[in-house]
Amino acid sequence: MINKPELLATAASLEEAAALLDAGADALLIGDDRFGMRLAGHFSLEDTAAAVEMAHARGCKVYAGLGGLMSNLLLEELPAYVKAIGELGVDGVEFGDPAVLTTVKKEAPGMNLHWNAEMTSTNYATANYWGRKGATRVVLARELNMDEMTEMVPLLEVEAQVQVHGMTNIYHSKRKLVESYMSHQGRPSEGGSLGKERGLFLIEAERDDQKFPIYEDENGTHIMSSEDICILEDLHILMAAGVQSFKIEGLLKSTAYNVAVVKTYRRAIDLYVADPEAYSFQEDWMEAIRTLQDPERELSFGFFYKEQVY
Repeated sequence: MINKPELLATAASLEEAAALLDAGADALLIGDDRFGMRLAGHFSLEDTAAAVEMAHARGCKVYAGLGGLMSNLLLEELPAYVKAIGELGVDGVEFGDPAVLTTVKKEAPGMNLHWNAEMTSTNYATANYWGRKGATRVVLARELNMDEMTEMVPLLEVEAQVQVHGMTNIYHSKRKLVESYMSHQGRPSEGGSLGKERGLFLIEAERDDQKFPIYEDENGTHIMSSEDICILEDLHILMAAGVQSFKIEGLLKSTAYNVAVVKTYRRAIDLYVADPEAYSFQEDWMEAIRTLQDPERELSFGFFYKEQVY
């Protein structure tokens, strides 16, 4: 019997959360911008309560992203937030900072802990270390290639989560780099938004055909990849390896696009689980995604088939 992997999607709003659940997502990743890093959208406690009720009614789960860089000031606000989302029934949290782990253990011991250290979660020993500290899942680094992932999964004492679709972060700074740059040019933002909705991007002189989305929020400046990961064609390799959770990153994407992606991956997962031997990727599965794909953003395998040097 094949264990069906979880299909996890990020949600920017309650409306998108409902649409993604209807499209076949098994779990949602949401959160509060104070504690999360590069969340698709901000969810208040009221919104979180509604998302949890909506998901649980469908037999699905909700995870909160608490992967931000925790300052001393944030540590004062963290316990109340963790206690609150625990009482609301949030099923788990993503964390990178040990302060989150210790706070969850104290304030909401029933919530699962998913260790997400971004690009540094690259080996099974460190993942298992956090497992012995209480984590139940590791979010594998996006920079790992396919062989590194599939060889690592059997050695894990915790679940493995892999991002299979969407953009990735390539640079982060706590500084307000866009605001500083615009002020230097004599174009002060004067309180105007430099966030996700602004649609700003970078272009390098040597690669003028690639646009790198950039935005600022209370966590600083974020520069995103110019391409979108799409591992659908080889998703069966990850399923055969036993990866427990596949993440659709919906940041800076429309709800229609994210729904199309979730539906497509849902179909692939269900067909594989029903009959792994007969499973075969079909190119026409990609039509719904390609129809909505930004023509200036290529779909790629990311680092899945690259030799990465750390």
